[in-house]
Amino acid sequence: MKKKYLILLAVSAFLIALDQLTKMYIHTHYQLGESTPVIPGFFNITYVRNFGAAFGFLAQSNPTFREIFFLSMPPIALIIILSILRSVRDDDMPQILALSSVFGGAIGNYIDRIRFRYVIDFLDFHYKEAYTYPAFNIADMGIVCGVCVLLLVMFLEGRQKKHSEKVVDVSNH
Repeated sequence: MKKKYLILLAVSAFLIALDQLTKMYIHTHYQLGESTPVIPGFFNITYVRNFGAAFGFLAQSNPTFREIFFLSMPPIALIIILSILRSVRDDDMPQILALSSVFGGAIGNYIDRIRFRYVIDFLDFHYKEAYTYPAFNIADMGIVCGVCVLLLVMFLEGRQKKHSEKVVDVSNH
């Protein structure tokens, strides 16, 4: 088996295990809505059930549509990630790790959707009473970090390509 697929397996398995362990702890030790301040005025552990996507997107949509959508999209996304990974060079660690993080995060949240029909969120950042960031979980962190790395890689590759085109253009004159 190629190294990049072993990395995908290892990173995804670690992320899924950590995500599911933390969610099960919250689910079994907290009541819905219960909150424990960790850094007062900034960070709490709060048990939240997210029936939508990121930031509660589609949470208020028709339940039948929501269930079909959230149960069908992750497998499609996983297939897309695997097809992208297939074309990634074996030594391109940033992309391999980023895709692996997104893959593991997607599976972590998908497990919740299958088991509960919602995702367990608990990381609750806020600024006193003035601003509250939507609660999230370990799987969400994997997805967001992976996507950010992929965007950064695309940006840097675009800059590098643009720079090399300028060098070629200047040398032709």
